[in-house]
Amino acid sequence: MCLQSDMTGEKPKAVVLLSGGLDSITALALARERGYEPCALTFRYGQRHAVEVKAAKRIVEAMEVRHHKIVDIDLGTFGGSALTDDIPVPKNQESAGIPVTYVPARNTVFLSFALAYAEVLGAYNIFVGVNAIDYSGYPDCRPEYIAAFETMANLATRAGVEGKTKLKIHAPLIKMSKADIIREGNRLGIDYGLTTSCYDPDADGAACGECDACRLRLKGFSQAGLDDPITYRKASARRAVA
Repeated sequence: MCLQSDMTGEKPKAVVLLSGGLDSITALALARERGYEPCALTFRYGQRHAVEVKAAKRIVEAMEVRHHKIVDIDLGTFGGSALTDDIPVPKNQESAGIPVTYVPARNTVFLSFALAYAEVLGAYNIFVGVNAIDYSGYPDCRPEYIAAFETMANLATRAGVEGKTKLKIHAPLIKMSKADIIREGNRLGIDYGLTTSCYDPDADGAACGECDACRLRLKGFSQAGLDDPITYRKASARRAVA
């Protein structure tokens, strides 16, 4: 259901966490379809695959998003993840338990920044593209986590305590398969060629096709019956579907 604009003709603002990946661009497009003015928030958090920040910039330009902030934090100070530390990114293998690509507390940190930004904007809605169906098993992508953070947000902020409207964390993709997400993006007219998903891309941004993120992405496109428009280092990667 689309929202009505306010008396000034302005749409209500929503903060959208935009990583530059397939899921976050879909969440952004859904926020816009639902009647919100997206205010994108991207992080340089010490990640090795910093090409995603370039992807976020491409998305913002192509989709004519008027508000985009890039915030520098350094989760690499703590390490503990293959995405922020000198730990090899696993290739072509299933992880037992939570994989080494999990970045400790990343979504909690990101959502906390989004919460602060939303308060300053006078926004009551935050969109995040987390998914708990075709995902890597990260604990901060589950419905229970999103619900708990929303409860905390309404206890910990002026907007939550004094506001007439409660803060809402939207996770519109959380119960969708990767294929369903891609089909939804296709319906919305999203150009997934703007995005990146790879945990170990080369200097030019070409995806490895072998990490967990690439395998999930390739599987999703295959099941959706669509071609993945991004570049892979090996042409055979497109057939290396889990």
